[in-house]
Amino acid sequence: MLLHSGISENDDRCSALYRYVAHLRDTGEDDFDLLQIAAVAYLRKLDELHDDRCARLAADQVLAEFSASRSAQPDT
Repeated sequence: MLLHSGISENDDRCSALYRYVAHLRDTGEDDFDLLQIAAVAYLRKLDELHDDRCARLAADQVLAEFSASRSAQPDT
């Protein structure tokens, strides 16, 4: 999707992205910014690795790192 603007809604990556974001929502994640970051990381890794499981793991790692850095920052 990121690299290919002509992807249809029926594309396997679109379905995989929906499942991944739905899974995050089911686990209680509701921060739109974090969901957006995770979705972009997931799609990039899916395009790179062509493997749903590896893309999920990589995106989860990015999400965890971002969450940790965000919580370490003082509130302004």
